[in-house]
Amino acid sequence: MSSHDRCTRTTHTIRRAAMALALAGIAAASTAHAGTSGSVAVTSDYLFRGVTQTNKKPALQGGVTWTADSGFYVGGWGSSISWLSDADPAVSSQVELDGFVGYSGKFGESDVGFDVGANYYWYPGSYPSGYNSANTLELYAGVTYKVLSAKYWHSTTDLFGIPDSDGSGNLDVAANWEFTPGWTLNAAVGKQWVNHYSALDYSFWKAGVTKSFESGFSIAASYNDTDIAGADDAFVVTFSKSF
Repeated sequence: MSSHDRCTRTTHTIRRAAMALALAGIAAASTAHAGTSGSVAVTSDYLFRGVTQTNKKPALQGGVTWTADSGFYVGGWGSSISWLSDADPAVSSQVELDGFVGYSGKFGESDVGFDVGANYYWYPGSYPSGYNSANTLELYAGVTYKVLSAKYWHSTTDLFGIPDSDGSGNLDVAANWEFTPGWTLNAAVGKQWVNHYSALDYSFWKAGVTKSFESGFSIAASYNDTDIAGADDAFVVTFSKSF
C-alpha cells in the first residue's frame, strides 16, 4: 500500500469515527432529555488556556452532556480551529472534537464539590508522514466552593503534538460571582507546565462579565492575556444558547 493510500485510508477512518462520535452525542440527547444539557456558541476568538486556536478569528462551537442522577456524566464538544494548519499548511485539520467522561458531586452536605474525569482532544484530518499526533488525553480533578473553583489537568499522552511531553500539567483557578440576577463576574488564572520543555511553561489569566437571559441565551465579554513573550492580549466576545 502506498503512503498516499495509507493517508487516504487513515483520513477516511478518522472521518467515520468523528461521525460516530457526533451520532453518539445526538443519540444521547434524543434518548435522555431529562439528564441532557448542551449549548451552541459563536465566539470572536477561541482561546484555550489563553492561546488562540483560530488565529484571532471567530469560531463556531457546540456540545452536549448527559448526566445521571448519581453524578456520572458523559458528553462531547467541538469547535472550529485553525492552529494546526496555520503551523503547517500540509495539515488539513480544521476542527477539534472532544469526548469526556467523569463523575461529580459534593462532600456530604457541605458547599464543597468535586469533579474527576478524562477528556480526549481529537483533531481529525490528514497529516504529513511522521507527524506527531496532536490528539491528547488528559485526566482531571477539581474542587469547588461556592463561587470558587480549581482544577488540575494531567496529560497521559504527548501534549498537543509536542514530542515526549506526556506528564504535562495545567492548573486553573477561577471565580464566577453572580452579583445580581443574570449578571456574573468571571475571573481566572492558570499555569501550563510542559514536561521536558520548561521554556514552554507559561501563565494565563482573564477577567470578564457574562449576561444571561431566561431564554437560555447569554453574552460574555472578557479580557485575556498570558506571559508568553510576543503574544498579544485579547478581548473576546461570545454569544451562546444553552438547552
